[in-house]
This record gives sequence, C-alpha cells and structure tokens, in this order.
Amino acid sequence: MSRPPDPDAPRAGAPVEPPAPVPPGADAAPVPSEPDAPPGPPLVDLVLLGVAVAAVSTAAPLIRGASAPSLAIAFWRNALVLPVIGAAVWWRSRDELRSLSRPLRRLSVVSGLLLAAHFATWVPSVSLTSVASSVALVATQPVWAAVIARARGQVVARGTWWGIGVALAGVVVLSGIDLSISVRALAGDLLALVGGMLAAAYVTVGADVRRTVSTGVYTLVCYSAASVVLVVVCLAARQPLGGYTGWTWLALVAMAAGPQLLGHTVVNRVLRTINPVAVSVAILFEIVGAAALAWIAFGEVPPASAIPAALLIAAGVVVVIATTTGEAAVRAAPAVD
Repeated sequence: MSRPPDPDAPRAGAPVEPPAPVPPGADAAPVPSEPDAPPGPPLVDLVLLGVAVAAVSTAAPLIRGASAPSLAIAFWRNALVLPVIGAAVWWRSRDELRSLSRPLRRLSVVSGLLLAAHFATWVPSVSLTSVASSVALVATQPVWAAVIARARGQVVARGTWWGIGVALAGVVVLSGIDLSISVRALAGDLLALVGGMLAAAYVTVGADVRRTVSTGVYTLVCYSAASVVLVVVCLAARQPLGGYTGWTWLALVAMAAGPQLLGHTVVNRVLRTINPVAVSVAILFEIVGAAALAWIAFGEVPPASAIPAALLIAAGVVVVIATTTGEAAVRAAPAVD
C-alpha cells in the first residue's frame, strides 16, 4: 500500500524559499574557521637541539684522544651515566620502574644488547679509520632503519629506496678511498657501517618500548643491560678497566656527560616539540662537527676525495628521512654515537 504524500514536503519544481533573515540582536550560526597553524617549536628547544648536535659531535674525537681499550671506553661511557639516571628515576619514576611488565623489560634489555654491540663495533672503528669516515658511515643509521621497517611489513616510499642507493654509493666511494690507503682503514669502515646497522636496530626496538615507557625508565634498563654485557666482554678479553691516565679519565667522563647524557637526553626532550625529521637532519651535522674537531685536535685532514663521498652519504640519509612514511623508529632516527 502506498504512503500518502506529505503535505509539508515541497512539490517537484516548486521554488525553494531562502532561509529567513536573522533578526537584529540574534546570534548567527557560527561559521567554521580555518584551523590555526600549529606554532613553531620554542626557541629554547631549537637552542637545545644545537647543543645536542654539538655534544654528539665530540664523541669520536674524545674516543680518539682516550688512551684506553675500545671496549673499556664503551663500558665506562654507559656505566658512568647510570648513577645520574638511576637517581632521577628513583626520584620521579620509581613506581613505573617497579611495575614495568616483563615483555617491556625484556625489550629494553634486548635494546641494551644492541646498544652494546653498536658501541663494540663503532668505538674501535674510530682508531682504525679516519674520524670523518667513521662518523659518516655510522650516520647511515636511518638508511638501515628504513630497511628494518620494510622487513617488518611497513610501507617504505620509493624515494626512500633512492636515498638508500645514494647513501650506499657514498659508502662504496668512501670504502674505496680507504682501501687505497690501507686494509686497516677498510676494516674500520666496515666496523662503522655495522655499527650504523646495529644502531638502527637499537632505535627500532627502543621506539617500541618508548610508546608506553618513559625515557628515564627505558634508558636506565637499557644502559644497565649494555653495561653488564660490555663489562663481561672486557673481563673475558682481559681489557683493563682502570689504571688510565688523568686525561683518559677526563675524556671518559666527558663522553658520559656530553654525547651520552647531554646529547641523547636533550634529543629525547626536543622530540616533543620539534618534528623528528628536522631533528634527524640536524643530527647529520655531527659529521661536520666531528671532522672539524678532529682537524683541530689531531691535524687529521680528510683527503679531498672523501668530501664527495660524505656528501653522497649525507644526501642519501636526508632523502631517506624526508621520504619515510613509516613509524617513528625510522623517521626519528637520530644518531646514537
């Protein structure tokens, strides 16, 4: 049975009456406005980012100047920051630390193992090859983070693969340069490259943990695990953990206070207000800073042919960061040196 027509419905072809005018004094319907552009990062965070880049730039020159075994340097760099981080966590996040679930604790420990492996490969590379080559190769970390993301089933943009190709071309050019100098330098290049891969894995695992765990609690567990592994390796390899000169102890303390605390901690802070892409690109200036400090401190002038290689690596890393659409472990991949 058909429904009777609605007497209030407009007839087909009938003119549509305009809406009634709003009487004076009445509230008009709100007109949607364009959303305000998000404010830029605070000036203080931009300054802190510059401080962090300067801090991590001192890592390789300090390692070169320390008269201690490579693995011992890696151990003390982690171990010396534990009292500071531990005190901060006990003061602010002790309940979170106590209630940390077993899966998150396990992931934090795995991240610490990867960090220990990163230091165990990258720190020796500084003594085998030039500071500029070592820092440039370990800075390929975002490239390997993109590869890990793709292996985990994440979408990686085509431009990212172009960036990987450019960066790897720089690696080949740089390795060829050192091969013409010595096999020792080539070994240092390979160690630095492996160090970059391990750093990418460390950042990827750490990003999974930091979704629900504070930076302080995560770094305390992670650095503790790395320190335990490194001290065991040092003892097994019979590398002395003491008896150093005063200058070496000063360099070790500077590494803990600068690249480890002031560098990493400040980067984690400014990531709250500065885009991870901008942070990652800014960290690439570590290559320039470390090379400049090595030139000043040791008179280590890189060969002119190394300049285009370093530029290729830096350009490839920038393209990878700019075109990555995956998770924060890829996009926010500041160097962990």
